[in-house]
Amino acid sequence: MSSSKTRNTVGTSSRRSVSSSRPVSSTRPAYLSAIGRWNGTISKEWLMAVARILLGAVLLWFGYHELTAPLAWTGYVPVLHPNSSISQLLVLAHGWLLFLLGVALVAGIAPRLSALVAAVLLFEIVISLAATGGFSDLVLRDVGVLGLALAVTGAEHNRLVMRW
Repeated sequence: MSSSKTRNTVGTSSRRSVSSSRPVSSTRPAYLSAIGRWNGTISKEWLMAVARILLGAVLLWFGYHELTAPLAWTGYVPVLHPNSSISQLLVLAHGWLLFLLGVALVAGIAPRLSALVAAVLLFEIVISLAATGGFSDLVLRDVGVLGLALAVTGAEHNRLVMRW
C-alpha cells in the first residue's frame, strides 16, 4: 500500500508549483495545443481577410471587364437602349467604381466601408437583374457575392488592413 497514489500527504500537490523550472506536463501534445489556438479569434480574423481579398478580386475582375469592353455590358443597364452613349457611360462609371472598390478591398483600405458600398452596389445589381430578367443563375451568383460583401461589412476585426 505504499504506491505513489497513496503517498501524497496533506499540503503537497501532485502538480509542480508555478515557480518550477520545468512546465507541468499536460496530457495534450504540444502540436495539438498550437493547433487549438487557431480555433478562436485568430482563424476568424484571417477568414475575414481572405473573404475581403476574394470579394476585392471579384470586384476587380468585373470592373476590369466593364472598363475594357463596355458594349458587352450595356445590355444590363435597365431602361436604356444598349447602344446609347448614356448606357456606355453608365457602364464605364460602374466599372470604375467596381475597380476602385476592388483595389480598396484587396489593399485593406477602409475595408468595412468599401464592403458596405459594394453591398449597396450589388443590391442594386440584384434588383435590376431580377426585375428585368427574373431569377436566373446570374441573380443567384450576385446574391452570393452580396452575401460575401455583407459578411465583410460586418467583420469587426480584420487582418492585413491599413491602419490610419
